[in-house]
Amino acid sequence: MAVVACAVGIATPPHAAAQVSPSDFEALKKMVEQLSEKVQKLEQTHDQDQKTHEQDQQAIQKLERQLGETQVLATNAAQKAEAAQVQPVHAMPAGPPASHDLTLAGDAEVLFGRVHGQHGAFGLADYAPIFLYRAGDNVLFEAGFDFTLSNGAGPNPNTSAGTSFNFDLSFATLDYVVNDYVTLVAGNMLLPLGTYSERSAGWLNKIPDNPLPRGVLPGTGIGAQLRGALPVGNTGQMLTYSVYGVNGPSSTDGTGNASSLDLGGNVGFLNNSRYQGTTTFANVGNLNGDPSGGARIGWFFPLKAHYDLELGVSGQSGEWDNAGDLWSTFVLDAAVHVSPYVEVKGEYVRTWVDTADLGTIRPHGWWIQAAYKLAGLNLDFPMVNNIELVGRYDTLNDSLSPHTRTDRYTAGFIYYLSNTLMLEGDYEWLTASGPGSSATPANEIICQLSYGF
Repeated sequence: MAVVACAVGIATPPHAAAQVSPSDFEALKKMVEQLSEKVQKLEQTHDQDQKTHEQDQQAIQKLERQLGETQVLATNAAQKAEAAQVQPVHAMPAGPPASHDLTLAGDAEVLFGRVHGQHGAFGLADYAPIFLYRAGDNVLFEAGFDFTLSNGAGPNPNTSAGTSFNFDLSFATLDYVVNDYVTLVAGNMLLPLGTYSERSAGWLNKIPDNPLPRGVLPGTGIGAQLRGALPVGNTGQMLTYSVYGVNGPSSTDGTGNASSLDLGGNVGFLNNSRYQGTTTFANVGNLNGDPSGGARIGWFFPLKAHYDLELGVSGQSGEWDNAGDLWSTFVLDAAVHVSPYVEVKGEYVRTWVDTADLGTIRPHGWWIQAAYKLAGLNLDFPMVNNIELVGRYDTLNDSLSPHTRTDRYTAGFIYYLSNTLMLEGDYEWLTASGPGSSATPANEIICQLSYGF
């Protein structure tokens, strides 16, 4: 039986001593899943670190390029600074001349007027283009023209019955910029007698008509001029200057009578045509023995932004007829700006004219003009803010014996439809005394639409 029992034990397969429970299997499974997730997160973190490293490398390369460019700019600036220290102050820029540049500017006006006791009418339509041509860095040309259609003088053989058309060359000059402080001007120039002709004529004038004293001064002259400005200190102050020689006023009939004075002047020639072979030498003699000379010196003093003062003194003198009689003038001008809204300016004018029939006459006068923009009231009304109030007083004494004195008071407004399109309206009171007072126009209303471009 012992042998049988051993045989049976050998033939029967052995059983496992232990078995894995379901709970242990689930725990092992969760552990494997958690390890897998950690491995995936580590791989993602590695990829993100790799991208960040690449971006950092690109940023470093960009900064290196910018640093190189900055070093080049600094080197160039240092070289330019060194060159500026050894170059002359007035040196003109080197290189080829500037490209040709043509600019059209100017203004246009339409005027309506009504004199007291008369019918109102559109009295004037004016178009005044200005051509500005830049031929080079220091060569400029400018020319202004006037196309004017105005009411004629009625039945006059020299004008049309209803209207008259005029075409004038207002000015034409060739300018050569010598340096920052000197410009040579030659041609038919606006004369710097005061500042009105150069800065206030046309649509720039806040009142449609010219001040009375401007009637005894020439507006232009044919000749040459040196002009410019010199800085004074570091506060923006400037001394402006103009020195010129022109033909000056002339005689309409060759006499020295007061009635023949022509402030417009001419090219200074006599009508004395002569012939030499096939060549005609016409108008080669100068009516005036000597041309006129003139100058203006001004002082501009800025107090602060929109606050400034300018004072100027100017004059001109020269022969105006063939007898050597002199025509001379002296002008004081001033302008003040107080804030962007207040402007006051004016001129004092005195002239001396030697004549053959009346001796020396001394026409003189002055004018002052003030303007205030209602935008300075800080009201929230756009239509009110577009209005500027203006007023002017001007007077003229002809200095004849007996003399005639004319005084004029003007009050009006400007409505700015845009920066350059303006509607102007004014009422003028006129008083006069002396032999010429009977021919003086009465009070009048003037309206003008002006456009500058």
